[in-house]
Amino acid sequence: MVTEKNNMHDIDTFMFFKWFFKAWVAVYLVTHTFTITMAVFDMAQHVVSGAAGVIGGNTNIDVDAALSSMQAGLDAMEIPELLLLVMETSLVSLCMKIMSVLITVILYGRMIEIYLYCSVSPIPFATMTNREWGQIGNNYLKALFALGFQGFLIMICVGIYAVLVGSMIVADNLHSAIFSLAAYTVILCFSLFKTGTLAKSIFNAH
Repeated sequence: MVTEKNNMHDIDTFMFFKWFFKAWVAVYLVTHTFTITMAVFDMAQHVVSGAAGVIGGNTNIDVDAALSSMQAGLDAMEIPELLLLVMETSLVSLCMKIMSVLITVILYGRMIEIYLYCSVSPIPFATMTNREWGQIGNNYLKALFALGFQGFLIMICVGIYAVLVGSMIVADNLHSAIFSLAAYTVILCFSLFKTGTLAKSIFNAH
């Protein structure tokens, strides 16, 4: 502000009020940083909680009913086809365990990312009233909203997965049912990986 006024030669009394106002806003933002950050996540949690009532579904399969319906199909199979089914089931089971680990890593990684974002929040908030550095604070706030609403996108992915698994017919063809379940889980894993990028693109955060 001093250099803009030609080293105080072009004096303007409004610049002092402007400086006091910007300093007050900067101090207020830094003082209430964690309140603002928690407000963003409270709003995102409210959206996720509201969506939980609409996006419902159960990914569990009734094992007893499925086994009883598969019994006739298994009795009709020959030994080679049963051995092939065992190998397919073992392979898909191993892949499902790997994908369940990946999904757990994604979810826990998001929680750790939230803690990391919150721990450094005073630094970008302190830059918001500066003309040259203010873009850091604005981008941090957009990334904060994107991180909060990533949970909503995760809820949608899980809801779609629940619908796909619930509509799967086990009794007709065991081979296609096994690989369909594996394909749905791969789609879920891929979608969860993309939720972070999608949320940032929606809020134009980078």
